[in-house]
Amino acid sequence: MSNEQQGKMGVTSIALFTLCAVLVVDTLTASASIGVSSIGWWVVMLVFFVIPYGLITSELSTTYPGDGGIYDWVKEAFNFKWAVRTTWFYWINVGLWMPAVYIMFAGMFAELFMPDLSLWGQIAICVALTWFTVWICNVSADIGVWVTNVGAILKIIVIGTLGVGGFIYAMKNGVANEFSLPAMVPSLDSAVAFLPAIVFNLMGFELVATMTKEMKDVRDMPKAVFLSIGVTAFLYIFGTVGILMALPVESIGLVAGLIDTFKTLFGDGPFGTAMVYLFGVFALLTLIGNMVSWTMGASRAAAEAAQEGELPAPVAKMSERGSPVGANNITGIVSTVVIVSYALFAQGNDDLFWSIFAFSSCIFLLPYLFMFPAYLKLRLVDGDRERPFKVPGGIGAQWVMSLVCFFVIFQAVVLFIFPEALDLTVADWNYTGPVLIGVIVTILIGEWILMGALKRKQAEQQHQHEHQEA
Repeated sequence: MSNEQQGKMGVTSIALFTLCAVLVVDTLTASASIGVSSIGWWVVMLVFFVIPYGLITSELSTTYPGDGGIYDWVKEAFNFKWAVRTTWFYWINVGLWMPAVYIMFAGMFAELFMPDLSLWGQIAICVALTWFTVWICNVSADIGVWVTNVGAILKIIVIGTLGVGGFIYAMKNGVANEFSLPAMVPSLDSAVAFLPAIVFNLMGFELVATMTKEMKDVRDMPKAVFLSIGVTAFLYIFGTVGILMALPVESIGLVAGLIDTFKTLFGDGPFGTAMVYLFGVFALLTLIGNMVSWTMGASRAAAEAAQEGELPAPVAKMSERGSPVGANNITGIVSTVVIVSYALFAQGNDDLFWSIFAFSSCIFLLPYLFMFPAYLKLRLVDGDRERPFKVPGGIGAQWVMSLVCFFVIFQAVVLFIFPEALDLTVADWNYTGPVLIGVIVTILIGEWILMGALKRKQAEQQHQHEHQEA
């Protein structure tokens, strides 16, 4: 093995990195809140959305490899402006999502160790974790990859335990919800508000495309993507079923749901209590692993864009070890500001978690509204390029897949902002207002950044022009 090959990612570590990015323990309770019909929804999403999305990601990342991932593809297909918007949303959403994940952490931590912890005590934990994450990402990519691998393994253990524990509990005590075929059929009544959480749970298979330089062989991508899709799908469904076997739907809390499930599964004897603490701590560590993998991937893409003048100069700052410290530190600042400002408005923990989660998820999903049209356009205008992996089917099939994926993302964005989209007369503006305002403000800041990027580009062209004339 040459020195170059050492430390490179093979199929297993690519799949583990992807698994750590995609598999999120923090929204399992949201999908379980849909009830038994969530199982039907998982299956529908897998067949009609995840498989096409995985195929499209595999083709794009092997045909157009580079550190920019989704940003490279949008730039290749459309123009500079759309690439800048993509990068901005893809990167800034991590700073907006981190508060939701760490509010979840603080709530679970309080539930386990300090039931009387005040809201501001929880906020302090969130801020400390934000800067711990930034520090890990700043130190080096090797530590980051190690953290994400451990995170992925812990997620598999936590979700596996929920599944197995749920079955054992149901065998002893009966099932907490009715698991009949009619109950599993996807229905729209209660599910609408949490459906976007299922879409969100399945996003991120393209994040690993930002790590192409770290791979032994880029052609391993499709294998790794589909290996992680298979494992992810199984674990999500298994974990959701486990929670639903142990807890009645109406008693599943968004933040405390996981710890409640462990308490139900393990009982309150001395052994049970020890197991609740152990698995509770595992679940907490997975949340840190999650934020490390996303911060690493998104900051790299942002730093690359900033080096090309597409994001403000401070974002481009790199450390001597090659970590994108500028992008990481700004992510930390954004997260801190969001945590503190939302804490001033929040009524309770679940409200705080869900409104920040919904706001950051809308921003997170916007780049995908550009990615699927970009794929289609590249197939149409750059179809002659050699593709190490090519999505099967004719151009008609590519249209159908791209449109279906686009529509799934679009409806998730709408439902995150308007959970009562099927009945707008009952819009809850206390919830919808802040989420909508957050999304609009983020888009406007992006447009302001875009204007700066266009000015820099113009100045550069003028400079080159003068240089040539001279």
